[in-house]
Amino acid sequence: MSEDIFQGYKGSALEMLKKFSTRVWGQATVQTTRGEFTGTILPRSENDDDQHIVMKIATGYNVGIDVSTIQSMVETGYKKANYKIPEKQFPVTPGLPNVKLFGTGGTIASRLDYRTGAVIPAFSPGELYGAVPELADICNLETEKLFAVFSENMGPKQYVALAKAIGKEIESGIDGIVIGHGTDTLHHTGAALTFMCQNLPVPVVLVGSQRSSDRPSSDAALNLMHAMKTAGTSDIAEVMVCMFGPTSDEYGLLHKGTRVRKMHSSYRSTFRTIGDTPLAMVNRQKVTPIHKSYNKRRNDKNVQILPYFSDEVTMLYYYPGMKPDTLDALVDAGYRGIIIVGTGLGHVNKELYPAIERAHAKGVHMFMTLQTIWGYVHMFVYDTGRDMMAKGIVPAGNMLPEVAWVKLSWVLGQTNDPAEVKRLMLTPINDEITQREPYNGYLVYQGGVPEVENFVRKVHK
Repeated sequence: MSEDIFQGYKGSALEMLKKFSTRVWGQATVQTTRGEFTGTILPRSENDDDQHIVMKIATGYNVGIDVSTIQSMVETGYKKANYKIPEKQFPVTPGLPNVKLFGTGGTIASRLDYRTGAVIPAFSPGELYGAVPELADICNLETEKLFAVFSENMGPKQYVALAKAIGKEIESGIDGIVIGHGTDTLHHTGAALTFMCQNLPVPVVLVGSQRSSDRPSSDAALNLMHAMKTAGTSDIAEVMVCMFGPTSDEYGLLHKGTRVRKMHSSYRSTFRTIGDTPLAMVNRQKVTPIHKSYNKRRNDKNVQILPYFSDEVTMLYYYPGMKPDTLDALVDAGYRGIIIVGTGLGHVNKELYPAIERAHAKGVHMFMTLQTIWGYVHMFVYDTGRDMMAKGIVPAGNMLPEVAWVKLSWVLGQTNDPAEVKRLMLTPINDEITQREPYNGYLVYQGGVPEVENFVRKVHK
């Protein structure tokens, strides 16, 4: 057997495949000391060990079989898999809303790279229709691939390009816009677009997927359907994040771009509205508002695009014992704006005071946010807070730290005047600072407590 049919295998695993004349992409039955496995032999990542053979079983999941447990392998068939989903021309149906999908990359537009074993951004937006034909029942879709990056590589350049592209589509008369985006920094982009795209006449919906499209538990298809339904028919004309509500596939939630956060590394229901309730629920049939007030859809094409962003802003997450040189280093590096993520009501230790004074003297704009995530900065309560305000730090209400970073970057892209920076930062654009948090805007339950266990048995996570 030639070596090219053993893609990525080496050492003991390669010898085992040769011993039983079993090929990569071959359908095989493997007898092991732990039982029988049936499925397709997959290529092995070039970075992985030589002690396992990888098989995709009937459930769609991949398992690694330790070669030391294998007793026999029988190849029962062979067909090389084609993981390329062909692009399809999206059909046009009179009467359906017209939606534009911008592709940026991320898990919602990705596939498994068997060379490295990693998920890579490889689907073009056109391929998404090939994967989710149900989209044609929801809207008439146009697609445009703006970027092909994971969300950790999204930044100021991409934010500005997205804002300008949104403005252009609104001028063309589009009914709604969907942005496919990786989930890791999806909420950062949601905040940036909220500040850059104001007075929207149509919905702008950011959507992602926690699990890639080749997994049986992928949320990509349903999230896309929910996002398209929202963009095409919702009365809510704001920048929103659309992802799973519960971990099941019953409905999605729409979150305001300035009040949403990714709260779990792997749950499909990872996105949560913080300090408020979500804007709405969505399923394939309808969008059901939760908020009573929101920016409503209009028939005009008027939108204010403000594509400003400075890369001279950073965040400083305070920890006990932090030394002044930490802050000094940021100032010396040329940062004009610093979001401090403080403890409690907005505190840092007194050892930082000289560095804070030096930063203020150099014209650095400093704003205080909270590590607690929920709640407000209250710097009038203790002398620590009062001292810091006197030294130039401005409390940022209940702005989330990452939203404050985005907003200060947007503000410093327009002005460096201290009074104007403060005015813009503390003037809410879309609820990044709210007058109050509703009683049900903070819900964190602890397992094991009887009343919580009763609640969990009755409802979904």
